[in-house]
Amino acid sequence: MKLGLIIAVVMNAFAYFFSDKIALMSSGAQPVSREQLPRLYEVMERLCAKAGLPMPKLYVIPQPAPNAFATGRNPSHASVAVTAGLMELMNDDELEGVIAHELSHVRNYDILITSIAATIAGAITFAARMGEFAMIFGGYGSSGNSDRRGGGLSALLMIILAPLAALMIQLGISRQREFAADASGARMVGHPFGLISALEKLGAYNKRIPMDVPPATASLFIVAPLSAGQVFTGLFSTHPPLSERIAVLRNMTVTR
Repeated sequence: MKLGLIIAVVMNAFAYFFSDKIALMSSGAQPVSREQLPRLYEVMERLCAKAGLPMPKLYVIPQPAPNAFATGRNPSHASVAVTAGLMELMNDDELEGVIAHELSHVRNYDILITSIAATIAGAITFAARMGEFAMIFGGYGSSGNSDRRGGGLSALLMIILAPLAALMIQLGISRQREFAADASGARMVGHPFGLISALEKLGAYNKRIPMDVPPATASLFIVAPLSAGQVFTGLFSTHPPLSERIAVLRNMTVTR
């Protein structure tokens, strides 16, 4: 367990400090200036002022599917990337809702939280793999000893179930962070209507327009671009279903 924890900490520490650069590079994001996208800069500056956040670096991904993501280990080292399709398809209220959601990820230190979850999951998975090798090379003990056979079965179940449990916890945390970013973004704007409309539009267009991004970075986007057509999407997705997210936001309009 100690060795697994050390390896997981080293791997995720590297990811924590360099994941923003890796994500931006792998998604094909390109830095954009105020002259190129004044509309994006105006929305970002207005929301950053309301939230008390420093201005993040802005990028555009040259893909037609509407989507966006934020990355960076803290508000001072944050970047927000939007696709060209998002800028074309969203009206001002919808764009504001999307950007508020992404800024909420930055303000809530979600990169740090998910890194801690990934470290714990990685340590558990590595320990289970070590147990698997120990069973392979160490054997199951005497075949006549029922206690040892029972212990071997328990160990085998732990090897199988422990990484699965760690993955489910990690995915559960990721889904909760999406709900939290939706709620924080709606409060940042002052109402959830723009984000509700944006999520509805994002869900519709991302089913029709494929997006070419690596699976490792798909979890960063406001809507998972690779979820359509996959098996067990509800169980193993890093994002909660859009219908649930929209329902929670609509409930905010009732309770305000």
